[in-house]
Amino acid sequence: MPPNIQTAFPDETAELLLPGRFRQWFAARGWSPREHQLELLAKARDDRSALLIAPTGAGKTLAGFLPTLVELSAPTSNLISTGRGVQRSRGLHTLYISPLKALAVDIARNLEAPVKEMGLPVKIETRTGDTPVSRRQRQRRYPPDILLTTPEQLALLLSSDDAPFLFSSLKRIVLDELHALVTSKRGDLLSLGLARLWRLALQMRSIGLSATVAEPESLARFLVPQRDGMSKTADIVVAGGAAAPIVEMLDTREKLPWAGHTARHALGEIYELIKRNKTTLVFVNTRSQAEMLFQDLWRMNDDGLAIALHHGSLDVAQRRKVEDAMAQGKLRGVVCTSSLDLGVDWGDVDLVINIGAPKGASRLMQRIGRANHRIDEASRAVLVPANRFHRRARCAGATRARPRLRRAVSRRRALSGSTDGRALFQPLADRFR
Repeated sequence: MPPNIQTAFPDETAELLLPGRFRQWFAARGWSPREHQLELLAKARDDRSALLIAPTGAGKTLAGFLPTLVELSAPTSNLISTGRGVQRSRGLHTLYISPLKALAVDIARNLEAPVKEMGLPVKIETRTGDTPVSRRQRQRRYPPDILLTTPEQLALLLSSDDAPFLFSSLKRIVLDELHALVTSKRGDLLSLGLARLWRLALQMRSIGLSATVAEPESLARFLVPQRDGMSKTADIVVAGGAAAPIVEMLDTREKLPWAGHTARHALGEIYELIKRNKTTLVFVNTRSQAEMLFQDLWRMNDDGLAIALHHGSLDVAQRRKVEDAMAQGKLRGVVCTSSLDLGVDWGDVDLVINIGAPKGASRLMQRIGRANHRIDEASRAVLVPANRFHRRARCAGATRARPRLRRAVSRRRALSGSTDGRALFQPLADRFR
């Protein structure tokens, strides 16, 4: 069955899809709902699963949650006993799956703002490896309306005895950064979880969110159950209009080493870039690299710049402290790993620095998208070669090829994770000759 691909919103008005308090909330911020956001509302009204392909900063996360918030805005009379009293509960309505713990926490923080401002009767909670045991137990007995979690936590929930009770009321599952989930072993784990959920909640519909997809039909099949030997797909909604990113190669004044991955030769220039910009994310590939680079930058930080460190091995309290400071615009720079690759919405980040060669072109594009996380502003990035081989593979002929390189990098945003790093870092002189 071919997918139903939508590239523009049909001739329906926002008044028919958005309740009054939602329209007032958009108007109070000088916003108007985007076409793909309204399209997902229409798909939910028609009881359809959908895959949204949207560029970074296009509001795809809000689009994924709008159908849920609209449905939950209606009053409920369901009451349950908590042992000490009664409280309203509709059971678990929406499950949000994220590839990163930091992304789930950031989404919860951003989602609570409109819920509070519109006065919606919606309870939102996260469940990750950092969640206390007492809260996890309470969530199984008294589930929130919206639960934000990871594939591993979903597998644990499905293995519990009370999984049929917990998921029987589930109406929707939102899969964020879907391209990063399905192309790994975690995608296999998630597919098993989805198969179990479709058995427990026959009424469940799926929404997939992704910024970089080469084969949308494959992801669309992932979002619906494949039964009776028939190939079914979710509807595909495509949003466009992103500004092309600005990607530059650091033309270091220092002598490049023949080997190594630390880029210590460019420490002074990296520090100057942090000084010249409001907020900078410095990406490296490993946690040990992040620790060493952070220490080196801190030792030369004579200006007292607020520079922080973020990776998965840090204590949860330290990571939350860094994330909150970033959200409030208090940091000038953060040295990080893939823990901040995907989707984290910090609009004040105006530059991304990538040290060495990333593990694939798709990952690099995700990192670049963290800068100027808005659809109408170009993301800015500086690539720092760690050794001479990086420089030869990445910047040969870059000066005369830069305009065409930028167009190529813009097109690269539409490619999937199946594109490996060699397609982007082969000698540019040969590619554009």
